[in-house]
Amino acid sequence: MSGPRVREMTLADCDRVAEIRIRGWQNAYRGLMPQPYLDALSVSEDAERRRKRFRQSDGSVVNLVAEQDGELLGWAAHGPYRDGEVRTGGAELYAIYVDAQRFGSGTGHALLQESVRQCTAAGHPRMYLWVLKGNTRARAFYERAGFRADGAEEPFDVDGVAVPEVRYLRTL
Repeated sequence: MSGPRVREMTLADCDRVAEIRIRGWQNAYRGLMPQPYLDALSVSEDAERRRKRFRQSDGSVVNLVAEQDGELLGWAAHGPYRDGEVRTGGAELYAIYVDAQRFGSGTGHALLQESVRQCTAAGHPRMYLWVLKGNTRARAFYERAGFRADGAEEPFDVDGVAVPEVRYLRTL
């Protein structure tokens, strides 16, 4: 059996991407964010936001999906790195989520590798990403892929609970 195929996301993928994203938050951030916040996340509301963003896209954000045997298994998005609201020469991985039942299947790796490949081909000298400080599983995943924490940290607050993010960097 071959690995997942990575392709650009289409409007028709928005519902499944929202499901993967919301279930990903509820799985990965359990114990890191308030449970009532995670329980209140809505797949249908997120799908509507995905559709709206997709329709209004200027092409600077690249949305990728991974599929295998007709099933959408994961989603990633990358684009220009933002320092505040200022774009820099670097690229940023904005998000990557994989169906929890597919962890360890190579889906996340395939999505990340394609994002890195595209950002390298676009001439970006480096790629950044932000990850919750307490998300040890994701941090280990990024470290295996050559990313390293660069010491930058941002406060992030969810319903009054601090969930700081740390920045990772990889030279392309």
